[in-house]
Amino acid sequence: MELFSGTRETKNEPLAARMRPRNLDEYIGQEHIVGQGRLLRRAIQADRLSSLIFYGPPGTGKTTLAQVIANHTESNFVTLNAVLAGVQQIRDAIAEADKQRHLYNRKTILFVDEVHRWNRAQQDALLPWVENGTIILVGATTENPFFEVNKALVSRSRIFQLKQLTQEDLLNVARSAVQDPERGYGKWKIEFEENALDHLVETAGGDARSVLNALELAIETSVPRWPPPENSRIYISTQTAEESIQQKVVLYDRDGDYHYDVISAFIKSLRGRDPDAALYWLARMVAAGESPTFIFRRMLISACEDTGLADPHAITVIESCANAFDRVGLPEGRFFLTHAALYLATAPKSNSAMAFFDALASVEKEDTEVPNHLRDSHRDAEGFGHGQGYMYPHAYRDHWTAQQYLPDPLVGKVFYTPSSQGYEGKIREEVLTHRELQIAAILEEYEFSGQDESLSGKRKTPGPKGEILTFSPGAAQRDRWVKRLDSGKSDTLLAVRNEITSLAEISRHDRVLIYGADDGLLIWEAGRLAPEGLTAGICHTARSKQILEQYAATLEELDRPLLLTLPEMKNQYFVFDKILAREPAADEKNILEFIDTVKPLCALQGRIVFSARIPVRGMRISRLLDEKNALFGEIASAEEKVYTDTSNPLFAWDENTLAGTLRNKGYFPSINLSHISESRRILPDDIERWFSPESPYGNTLHSELGEKKAGIIKEALKQTVSSAPVSWEYDILYAILSL
Repeated sequence: MELFSGTRETKNEPLAARMRPRNLDEYIGQEHIVGQGRLLRRAIQADRLSSLIFYGPPGTGKTTLAQVIANHTESNFVTLNAVLAGVQQIRDAIAEADKQRHLYNRKTILFVDEVHRWNRAQQDALLPWVENGTIILVGATTENPFFEVNKALVSRSRIFQLKQLTQEDLLNVARSAVQDPERGYGKWKIEFEENALDHLVETAGGDARSVLNALELAIETSVPRWPPPENSRIYISTQTAEESIQQKVVLYDRDGDYHYDVISAFIKSLRGRDPDAALYWLARMVAAGESPTFIFRRMLISACEDTGLADPHAITVIESCANAFDRVGLPEGRFFLTHAALYLATAPKSNSAMAFFDALASVEKEDTEVPNHLRDSHRDAEGFGHGQGYMYPHAYRDHWTAQQYLPDPLVGKVFYTPSSQGYEGKIREEVLTHRELQIAAILEEYEFSGQDESLSGKRKTPGPKGEILTFSPGAAQRDRWVKRLDSGKSDTLLAVRNEITSLAEISRHDRVLIYGADDGLLIWEAGRLAPEGLTAGICHTARSKQILEQYAATLEELDRPLLLTLPEMKNQYFVFDKILAREPAADEKNILEFIDTVKPLCALQGRIVFSARIPVRGMRISRLLDEKNALFGEIASAEEKVYTDTSNPLFAWDENTLAGTLRNKGYFPSINLSHISESRRILPDDIERWFSPESPYGNTLHSELGEKKAGIIKEALKQTVSSAPVSWEYDILYAILSL
């Protein structure tokens, strides 16, 4: 049963077997799944594999990857070849796995080569043991697993598609074989006629095994007797190469029928969406005289446990069938049993209701307070401020706005994750988007509240960030729950996220770095877009990192983003294909510093994408005043001086000056512009900050208008914005740097 034996004699094996890579460093090709930092590489190195299926043409390295896993893992590693193994061999392997699990607490990885060659019965025999964790399945197939492998096995496995090797990959394979003195032909002087080796590579069709087989045949038939004396010269002509290359053979077949284990067969058939098996086991129970009440009770449980919100009507249908059965009785009542079973067996599935038990565990562990803005405002609003800051969702567009509902220690905690099935599939994107925008809005408040410290005790941002009008070095803490959380803010966050990720053109296998991941806005979407790659984030504050880690803890370990500080990130040994940032700095100097900082972390042909607000086309507070106001012209003129003051790098730049600054430093960005108009509520505290002489903006207003006029305008502004949100308009640029 051991396909990869490390002790047997190998000198008489074919060259393709002898040259099989023993570790990831020797593995050639498939950079998109086993390159530095990719998900599969990390899983193998950490010995934290889940069930896998490798799918790809012959000779692309599927069995080789299995050998690498076998060489690396501390688990019991068992191999079967689907062409040779039958049900008895499967049972023997499972029995051994069960023994390893119970006696030695040791996992078993079962590698099945050519898994598509097994019939349905053989594949189904594995399913219960994959489900209960007795075995971790690693399958290899040349056929599309979504069509040729049991759907239940596929749904429990990660699928990795291996591509045909490039000609450069095949040349490296051939050169390695020619140069290796132990496993290949390094003991002899192998020479090729011009184009001979290229011919082998070009006609191999991306198949490493074909190249090695042809190379072996060409070399060993080019001398009168094999092996010749060491250091002998062996010359491979183009004709020999042409005669040596072989055709690939594609194997495929399909047969078999469904078979389910008898234990809990009825419920498992419902869960597995097999209506034929469900009817069979239902008939067995009815024929044996099982109580219909018991059968309906189990189906009611299944309607919530296994179907759940994927079809919220399931429980209503089963309850109606049970009531109808009570009224009609047997034998006609069998129609209601059948109706209920078929409905559940064909309904989409989700077990997301299990989230309740996670919430219950948190209740038992955490003793938390109800956030002040969620408390009952009818009893203690005046004395204790209960309910202050609560935003009534129905007052906003779409009847939703981002605000905190969990207690402070649980911000970022996730209990419910909708599946992609049925009704949940329809609401999934909205639920996840609302949750992530909510966290982003909360963390944005944390970031500017003045209360958080970074890991070193001081905020480590590359420069001033945030609203131009609200920037001042010593701003006091602000109200977290009223300021800037109207629905327009959520729409803007979503639009910015979508634009940045779209411009980045993230592929499934990309390594993506989010610079300034503190608000969580980009990191979750990047993780969804690059599930087989790596998503990492540089956080500036300890609190935001803690919240992001709490949210990430709900994901599978290998799906979690890597959250680090900038010094920690610089110590990583791999680079990133895409680097994204939302407003990494507020002026040209600090934007340039940001690019210089992340450039060493970006791969060749990688891409850096970031957004930035354009200050000279930012919002003017004069637009909030009535033009008939006697001082309207004076404040408008004063504001223009603020934004055209070239001595203040925070204000006087736009997309053209930024592009020029970057070009002077050897960067050639592509820049897109977007106009933002969002609904925003302005608070009196905001206006006080804007007009404070300590801020660059307020200092200029006082200098231009004088203290008296500035005070008059400030009070007029408070009256104007007190009744309702205002339209807040500004421009954002999106810069793309291709390296």
